[in-house]
Amino acid sequence: MHNGTLLAAVDLGSNSFRLEIGRFEHGQIQRSEYLKETVRQGNGLDAERNLSPEAMQRGWDCLARFGERLAGFRKGQVRAVATQTLREARNRDEFLLRAHEILGFPIDVISGREEARLIYQGVAHLLPQSDERRLVVDIGGRSTEMILGHGYEARVMESYRVGSVAWSMKYFADGQLTAKAFEGAEIAAKAVLDEALNAYPRLSWDQAYGSSGTVGAVSDVLEAGGWPAGQVTRDGLDWLLDKLLRAQRADRLRLEGMKDDRRAVIGGGVSILRAVFDLLGIDTLATAQGALRHGVLYDMLDREHVQTDLRAVSVQRLVEKFAVEAAQSQRVQKVACQLLRQLLGTQGPTQERQRLLLKLGWASSLHEIGCQISHSDYHKHGAYMLNNTDAPGFAQHELRRLGMLVLGHRGKLRKLDADFEDPDFVAQLMCLRLAVILCHARRDPDLKGLALQRGALPQKQFLLGCRSGWAQAFPQSAHLLREEVLAWEKTAWSLAVTQA
Repeated sequence: MHNGTLLAAVDLGSNSFRLEIGRFEHGQIQRSEYLKETVRQGNGLDAERNLSPEAMQRGWDCLARFGERLAGFRKGQVRAVATQTLREARNRDEFLLRAHEILGFPIDVISGREEARLIYQGVAHLLPQSDERRLVVDIGGRSTEMILGHGYEARVMESYRVGSVAWSMKYFADGQLTAKAFEGAEIAAKAVLDEALNAYPRLSWDQAYGSSGTVGAVSDVLEAGGWPAGQVTRDGLDWLLDKLLRAQRADRLRLEGMKDDRRAVIGGGVSILRAVFDLLGIDTLATAQGALRHGVLYDMLDREHVQTDLRAVSVQRLVEKFAVEAAQSQRVQKVACQLLRQLLGTQGPTQERQRLLLKLGWASSLHEIGCQISHSDYHKHGAYMLNNTDAPGFAQHELRRLGMLVLGHRGKLRKLDADFEDPDFVAQLMCLRLAVILCHARRDPDLKGLALQRGALPQKQFLLGCRSGWAQAFPQSAHLLREEVLAWEKTAWSLAVTQA
């Protein structure tokens, strides 16, 4: 990446939406601009876990403003991620479809553990280099992330469904700040977080850090009240609780350092923070400057290079964990990517071509992952595994797309709940299916004279050309290709096989 390149991260949190724009300079990202809006989308989930029309509209309105600021940015310069509220929302696709159009960039719904990993990356990159073992806690609107890490490596990551918005709605719904409400909220938070005792024992970390949201808001209030800057202590939390109880109601709070938009969710946030202190034996929580959005920015740098792209590491771990036959997966990968290069030629941005080849390569590596469960319908098992695994570096939609390619690499095409209007996906699927056919004998195929190209527009057609005598030399491959032609006839696309 060139020095001076602008990068942007959009964080669709449960309480606030944030836009961080940074300039890449000599391996570091320096803030250029930061925008934050309190959208409180987490308040808009009903009992059926559907976002209300009002909550969706608040989100769309905010993203329209962000989108105006991002006009002129290229796709590779922007990444938007959504967290717990959209992980939960049953009607999230309705929100995301329009949100993508309004913002102008795709939005990745990330898993809780992936959110935790990115939070740690953001925190670690904005802290001085150190050998200390770090505990990072981030209390968001509807989830709390905890991470143990060393340097830039997050080693233990978990996300818990407890957050300032959700807890404020449940235990402080009428705005009453009573001792009984705090007691109930803290007990409930400890019940959810109890398993963290085993994952994050006191002897496993040297320094605890709090990131973003609740921790930042509490730290600001404590500093304004005369407590040491940049940290939250047990005594400070006791002092703040006393102030909240004296106010009796959230709308009566008049605390220096507390922003207006924080009053409504401070009860839930403080009760969770006190529970975390008690459970993990924390005395002092240092306030970290880094957060999820910073982790997203630095992760964009890593994704530029295969050597540092964590997704490639995750794919390799899955290959090893489920004992995929390496020789066959590499063979299929080589053939599939060769066919896709023929299709893509030199048209379009180089970065986009590389992205399509990279993801096809991963799908090829994983296409037999389900064999460890059963060889019968292994493609279905593989797709299920990818749709339900935690793979660091991947957004949920990326895993679903890999799963769709794995599911579709053999058998009927009509079974796919896929977007056959997406020419890039169809091209990847075609190349993977052809590669599996050509490698059916589990040895390197003879590809001399084989060429794949698109038919003349506007027809949705692929043409596979073979050299003279190829079908006679490889009758089983030719038979499988004839069956493949029939399979594509049941879609909006077609495949024609010709022989010179």
